[in-house]
Amino acid sequence: MRYTAGHNEAARERILEAATRLFCGQGIAAVGLAKVMADADLTVGTFYTHFASKEALVQGALERALDARHAALEAALASADLEVVVRAYLSPAHRDVAATGCPVAALAAEVARHPAETQASFAAHNGRTLDALGAWLSARRGAEVTRADAAALLGLLAGTLQLARATPDPAASDAILEAGVRAALRLAAA
Repeated sequence: MRYTAGHNEAARERILEAATRLFCGQGIAAVGLAKVMADADLTVGTFYTHFASKEALVQGALERALDARHAALEAALASADLEVVVRAYLSPAHRDVAATGCPVAALAAEVARHPAETQASFAAHNGRTLDALGAWLSARRGAEVTRADAAALLGLLAGTLQLARATPDPAASDAILEAGVRAALRLAAA
């Protein structure tokens, strides 16, 4: 059977979309190739047509998720003030949808246990976001904000989101989010 032009690219994109959502929602280690391929509505046997290994899929999914998050952040920074951006990130809606939320909050701890190549890919793609956040904060403050300072702010946001997700009591979880908003705004203004 002959496939139309673009079939392989479309199939690869379906695999990446499914893997990104499943990895962010359930964790990399908890999701096998069979689950990814079933979600993409493809057979497991076709996986190796598109990726050399699960680790290659992990890298591709991370790059896709981080690049999408970067684009969303840049759009948000261009049209909103810091409090709006922070409140959107530390919102109950974001807390409740890990599968489509920030890949840093969902996967950073797990990526730390992956090979150096995967960590380097994660750092490179997240670096664009850190640079954009640092430049935006620098412009607001009138003083240079380093990449490390931007990482500290992102770490505060992602860590707060992780703690809120791990807290089963809705009121306590909401309180964690609100405390994170206040802390992030203080850190950003410092």
